[in-house]
Amino acid sequence: MPIRVVELFAGVGGFRIGLEGYPRRDDANYNVVWSNQWEPSTKTQHANMVYENRWPNANHCGENIEDVIENKFDEIPNHDLLVGGFPCQDYSVATTLKNSKGLIGKKGVLWWSIEAILRRKAENRPRYLMLENVDRLLKSPSKQRGRDFAVMLASLNNLGYAVEWRVINAAEYGMPQRRRRVFFLAYRNDTEIYNRILETENREDWLDSDGIIATAFPVREISEQIKRGNVEGDLINISEEFNLGEKNSPFENCGLMINGEFITVKTKPYYNGLKQTLGSKLINTEEVPEEFFIENEDIHRPRGWNYLKGAKKEIRRTREGFEYNYGEGRMIFPDALDNASRTIITGEGGKSPSRFKHVVEQNGRLRRLTPKELERLNMFPDNHTELDGITDTKRAFFMGNALVVGIVRKLGEELSERINVDVNQEQFA
Repeated sequence: MPIRVVELFAGVGGFRIGLEGYPRRDDANYNVVWSNQWEPSTKTQHANMVYENRWPNANHCGENIEDVIENKFDEIPNHDLLVGGFPCQDYSVATTLKNSKGLIGKKGVLWWSIEAILRRKAENRPRYLMLENVDRLLKSPSKQRGRDFAVMLASLNNLGYAVEWRVINAAEYGMPQRRRRVFFLAYRNDTEIYNRILETENREDWLDSDGIIATAFPVREISEQIKRGNVEGDLINISEEFNLGEKNSPFENCGLMINGEFITVKTKPYYNGLKQTLGSKLINTEEVPEEFFIENEDIHRPRGWNYLKGAKKEIRRTREGFEYNYGEGRMIFPDALDNASRTIITGEGGKSPSRFKHVVEQNGRLRRLTPKELERLNMFPDNHTELDGITDTKRAFFMGNALVVGIVRKLGEELSERINVDVNQEQFA
């Protein structure tokens, strides 16, 4: 029986591609039964246009998820796995809802949409979660390190989940982009996986070898310095008091939480397979539109490519006239083709020179990366985001917001293997 999936903050479908494939793999054990994509800051919903074009017959919703939860909650079907990559925001607890609906944060903070779905599903809440965020989540905010992640862990603990997490750099496991993101999996307290964690005598073994993330993405070693802590209790207290006054976050790049208690350690990746490179993802020169090639005058002009990519030590001035010393190191220019690419950013598109855009040399000419190449670096199908009305700059923006789908595929395959041996599989809510 396929694992029923709800995909939130779907973007252009990275989680769906990782779990189902595109086109759908014959051996896919996942079925996305409902998805949602809404970009609050734009009038035209470009990502939603792409999603609906690629999955025209899907049960997809292009409305504000907060409005759906408030006014159309019954349209969200029961499901086994909830997935989503949501923005890193301020997750502090802001207020208490009346009528015993629980605790929420600020409106527009999308973690609380996830929490609301889990809470309101009550007896039918999903058995598993797979979520993704930027790795700074583990250290945010700067004035109370680790509070945001602690609030999330406490929320999931109160809802009856165990959680394991790992910061994964895709390139360290042979994928073509150096993109670091924190992935975390959660397991409801009536699943076999939850019970296995509960019965594990040395829980660091789960992080080292026994866990789902450790199996999908092996580690060479874990640090002997194991940190322990607690996120059990009232969310307001966690929000206001967790790690208050401490300089560093207690959360390392790997960890496990169950029954409100967490352990966390530093890990080093282990991988000895083939490694994909930026050069291996380039299209042939004759396929590249002329607009992507860089004119020589743009390389050498003031504040051109050479300047922006180069080292700097200079005096700068604020709008108020305050002068300060500014310095930064040289970036590799053009980008090395024999290594994985740097992280794709949302500002990758457009002709203007930039310190952070990729520039490659091909057949003696410098050029920017095309949308197809950016898709390949995130392991999307070629031209997945190509659509009338969608500019190349917007396609680059999509890839700056996307995840490396190869990570989702590997996590999904391992999770599916574990679920298949779950003695309660046939009792999916």
